[in-house]
Order: sequence, then C-alpha cells, then structure tokens
Amino acid sequence: MTGTPHRLDPAGGCPHADNAVLLARGSVASVLLPGDVAGAVVLGHDALKEFLAHPDVAKGAQHFTELAEGRIPDGWPLRTFATVQGMTTADGDDHRRLRSLVGNVFTARRVAELRPRIETVTAELLDGVGRAAAEGDGTVDLRSRFALPLPMGVICELLGVEAEHQDRLHHLSGRVVATDTGPEEAMAANRELVALLGTVAAARAERPGDDLTSALIAARDEGGGRLGQHELIGTLLLLIIAGHETTLNLITNAVRALCAHPEQLRLVTSGRVSWADVVEETLRWDSPVSYFPFRYPTRDLTLDGTVIPRGTPVLAGYSAAGRDKAAHGPDADRFDVTRPARRTAARHLSLGHGPHYCLGAPLARMEATVALEQLFGRFPELELAVPETALPHHPGFVGNSTGLLPVRPRP
Repeated sequence: MTGTPHRLDPAGGCPHADNAVLLARGSVASVLLPGDVAGAVVLGHDALKEFLAHPDVAKGAQHFTELAEGRIPDGWPLRTFATVQGMTTADGDDHRRLRSLVGNVFTARRVAELRPRIETVTAELLDGVGRAAAEGDGTVDLRSRFALPLPMGVICELLGVEAEHQDRLHHLSGRVVATDTGPEEAMAANRELVALLGTVAAARAERPGDDLTSALIAARDEGGGRLGQHELIGTLLLLIIAGHETTLNLITNAVRALCAHPEQLRLVTSGRVSWADVVEETLRWDSPVSYFPFRYPTRDLTLDGTVIPRGTPVLAGYSAAGRDKAAHGPDADRFDVTRPARRTAARHLSLGHGPHYCLGAPLARMEATVALEQLFGRFPELELAVPETALPHHPGFVGNSTGLLPVRPRP
C-alpha cells in the first residue's frame, strides 16, 4: 500500500466524511490504528465483499504479524478483538465447531418463536418511555430507555444471565470495544468482564436451565473438551457484545433517520413500504458498525489493484461500503426507504458476508422491526428534542451511532 496512511481517531465521530474522502482514493486504504499500529481498511462494497469471503484471509490472531512478534502491548485498546477466543477469531474446523454450537439458537424458526416475547418486552419498555416523559419535562433519552434494554434483555434472557448483571455487562462491554481507552483502563475492563462472565457460567453450571449458556456448558462437558473454558467465556463475551451493541445502534440510527426525514417516515406509516425496508435501508445508509476488526491476509493480497501485505490487521469498512456510489448509485448518500423495494442489485454488507456472516442477523432484524413498528405506532408524532447536528456521537471508531437520543414521545 502506498500513500500517507489515514490516522483513525480513537475518539471516533461520524465516519461518513472520512469515508467519502477515502473512497475517492480507492477501495482499500492504509490506516494508522491507536498506538501507531499499521493497518488497512477495505471500504468499497465489491472489494469488501470479495475480502470477507477470500480463502487467503484469516481471523486467527497468529496471523497478525506485529502481535505474533510481541510488538502489541497488553493494554492496546483493540487487543481483545484480536485475542478473544471464539467464533470471530477462529478459522476452518474450529470456526465451524464453535458456530455449530451456537447456530441452533439463531435459526429462523427459533427466532420466530421469540417474537411474542420481544413484542411484550417492547410494549413494556414503551410504557416506561411514556411514563418517563409524562413525569419529567416531556423528553426521554430513547437510546438508554428503549434501544438499549430491548436487545440487552433479549440476549441476556437467551444466555440465562441474571438481570442484576445487565447494566454492568453493558458498561464493561462498551469499554472493551472502545478505541479511546488507556492501557490500564482497557486491561481492568477486560479482567472484570471475564470475571463477571465466569460468574455467569458458574451459576449456569450449578443450576442449568433452558438457556444457551447451559447448553454450551453441556456440550463442553459431554463432548470431551469440545468447548474449553476460555472458548466458553470468549463465546459469551462475543454474544453479549454482538447481541446488543449492534441492535442498539441499529434502532438508534433508524429512529434518528426517520425523525430527520419525515417524508420517509410518512411512506412507512402510510403503508407504501414496510418497517423491514426501513431496517435494511438503515443498515446500508448508517451501518451500526463502522470499522470492524480484524482479518489478516495469509499472503500478500492484491485487492482492487492494491497490495495488502501478509499479516496486516485489516478493518471491514461497513459504513463506507454502504454509501459506495459505485455499488449503490449516485444517490447512495441519500436515506431512501424505497430503495429495498426497488430490489437494488447490490445489497448492503453491514451484517457481514461469507463464513463469518452474523449468526444473529435474523434476531437483530426482528428486534429492530418490532421496535420501530411499536414505537411509531405508540408515538406517531415522535420528534427529536434537539437538532440532529447536536447529537453527540458514540465514542470510538468501531461502533457507529449517537451516544444519546433525546426525543419527545408524543402520543
């Protein structure tokens, strides 16, 4: 890769301006990660689709050259992404083994069976939103009151995690995936999160239930080491983070987009397009994940004319690919809920592609669809309580959303 590397801001911010500049240069860009670690990001839709399914691209940390050579410190803020033991860092048979253990929970049938419970939880949370607005000044932070507790409650219920742990798990997982933490804070958050998940696993081992954690423990115990303790904790960590952070951002981004584009909202409420169309367009236009770590070429890899050296940590640029004009047309920057109805040839990649495609995609789509339909059904005059430009961006460059979503929920 040639040219001056683009320095990713650890504090994050809205990625779309940087993405537009980088996409103008090409589909692949060299970047500097925190600590001046050399990396790359694949931004173009077609290049990213090829990269995500390429046979010479791996997820295992042993392929990360600087890490293997001992040049990445323990407190590096992105180290957990590389070293956690689970599906996102496994290849080949290990990946298939781990994925099969979890996959049965996220089949279309199992997800469909969850819908009544998700609808009930959504309605209860919206009752709370209405009460909070009535008892206060008429405004509510919809992110913390609604967009967060819905997916967090669902994934914790699936995993058999006690409600008392949910707030701490959200806080710690947020610090683990942040890119702006210092070494001591990063290591402390990682240690506490691992210890807390160990407590969850121990409780389920002592009192098994009809939950995924109990099933994973049983698979380990019955299979003669099919799932080691580190893999169990790593899998729980990944499921907690991926199972709520992505959907939290998706719901937040969709509500923000609809409030900022009332003409698009009217298309949905009039029945001309579906809430599922809104979810797909939000995933494309404002992906809940901006730059996801890491994949590593196992040889020098040429992608769209650019060579990515072997062992380079590469980020998947989902937010950039979603607005790639070469794939989505000259109006790719425009939020247009009729776009899915036009059956565009290039679908978004925001939930992945290839062997590591998001297992929880059906659940995330259902949660977001139910959330939006009930939210705007209950509060059809919902509006932002501050100008959209005043919304603070979520910290870090991995997740993509706002840190708050103050709204006026008018019945």
